[in-house]
Amino acid sequence: MRHKVKRIKLSRHLDHKRALLRNLVAALFTHKAIVTTEAKARAARSLAERLIHIAKRGDLAARREVLARLPQPDIVRHLFDVIVPKVREREGGYTQILHYGIRKSDGARLVLWKLTDFEKEVTTKPEEKSAKQGA
Repeated sequence: MRHKVKRIKLSRHLDHKRALLRNLVAALFTHKAIVTTEAKARAARSLAERLIHIAKRGDLAARREVLARLPQPDIVRHLFDVIVPKVREREGGYTQILHYGIRKSDGARLVLWKLTDFEKEVTTKPEEKSAKQGA
């Protein structure tokens, strides 16, 4: 029985799911905000928050632990040099999930997943182009 097991499968095998979550977190750290499905954002939120919490320690052991979970040195350097100084005083809640809309093709619920203290650097929903743009 699966009582109290809160793993989100995302219809993928374990290795594929790990790669997906790592790539989502790497994109979040790079761009400060991404648009993704609600299920993916909720699954990746715990990994992102955990990595930021570990990085707040700032020592070599923390850097190696983050590198073990997110093996992209340039993104880890960006996390330690740019992101962590802005969220150092914050106790938690480093990311926000905001409802964005519904994807037309399959009806999936889209969300804007962003880092909390980077509102000025993030652009929100792009302006809709009109169908009669040329006319």
